[in-house]
Amino acid sequence: MSAEASGPAATAAPSLEDPQPSGPEPGSAAFGLKPLTPNGKYVKLNVGGSLHYTTLRTLTGQDTMLKAMFSGRVEVLTDAGGWVLIDRSGRHFGTILNYLRDGSVPLPESTRELGELLGEARYYLVQGLIEDCQLALQQKRENLSPLCLIPTVTSPREEQQLLASTSKPVVKLLHNRSNNKYSYTSTSDDNLLKNIELFDKLALRFHGRLLFLKDVLGDEICCWSFYGQGRKIAEVCCTSIVYATEKKQTKVEFPEARIFEETLNILIYETPRGPDPALLEATGGAAGGGGATRGEDEENREHRVRRIHVRRHITHDERPHGQQIVFKD
Repeated sequence: MSAEASGPAATAAPSLEDPQPSGPEPGSAAFGLKPLTPNGKYVKLNVGGSLHYTTLRTLTGQDTMLKAMFSGRVEVLTDAGGWVLIDRSGRHFGTILNYLRDGSVPLPESTRELGELLGEARYYLVQGLIEDCQLALQQKRENLSPLCLIPTVTSPREEQQLLASTSKPVVKLLHNRSNNKYSYTSTSDDNLLKNIELFDKLALRFHGRLLFLKDVLGDEICCWSFYGQGRKIAEVCCTSIVYATEKKQTKVEFPEARIFEETLNILIYETPRGPDPALLEATGGAAGGGGATRGEDEENREHRVRRIHVRRHITHDERPHGQQIVFKD
């Protein structure tokens, strides 16, 4: 509740939250206020339970709905105490009055409160305050910076350039629903959306440590790829073929645990690490005799990709129990 007074004869309005049984009622003569008349100097407003004192000059100084109310053009409701009743939330009404008095007010920092004030300004037709609120909201939208940027791969060359230009490990999701010559199973669409949602969640969680890429032009329907130090480390393919009785169907899986595990594994490539001398000594790696073998192992490891195909070729369909199933190669 707010209470505002102007002039030497005016006093503060009584608090609705702290009643004063021994004091006078709001509409009594002890306040020195005259009842509401067309020429009355002071006006008592009850806006949704919030009490305000102001003057007719303030209310009629600008061309607003309040001017229409208190210039006799619109009928107003008053209670027995002479309080003008306005069926509206009083949370921002004090700001409305201050704008009518001064022509400007400090605006709320919160976007939500700024939107609420804009709604009240529109209701009371305070055009200047409407423009100020709209400008402040526009500036807030323009100043928003994205939490993370996810490039979309449009060609193999662009993918290679992105991989070569970053020192971070890379997680790429390829999803291309149209790249399918069979019909989808009943759960495939939901699982494809779950893969995309998981990708967005991981991007928000690890965007400072990993680079996330989206590919919508590849040959697979749904496939995750994980890169470290410029080379592919692992791949999780989420599509499979269901061999039904008379037709083949494409099924999209959602191996959430496996995807999350590979995302955590790729973090070990976050910074280049040299060989651990203690580990080399403990395993005999520092001895000179095995140098050639170790070199071959390192070369083979650089070209090795861990591929995980989730039930790549499935020999079951999703028909109700009791129907005959025929498997085909």
